[in-house]
Amino acid sequence: MSQNNRIFDDLGRLMNEAAGVADGVRREVETVVKSQAQRIVVDMDLVKREDFDALRELVQVQGEEIDALRKELAALKVAKAN
Repeated sequence: MSQNNRIFDDLGRLMNEAAGVADGVRREVETVVKSQAQRIVVDMDLVKREDFDALRELVQVQGEEIDALRKELAALKVAKAN
């Protein structure tokens, strides 16, 4: 009976070690995948979100300024025609 217990103890220890190894492999794979994903993003030369938002705001402000200038120009043309 004690021989059976020892076999089960050894089997349990072996399974725990295998689980630890599997967890280490999982972490290593995650690290490699994350590194590859970061490298791909850098190679794609993507714009940072902050830069995109700043440029979008600038374009919006300039669009509003252009609209105001168009209205002013139209008013000046009407005033000149009179």
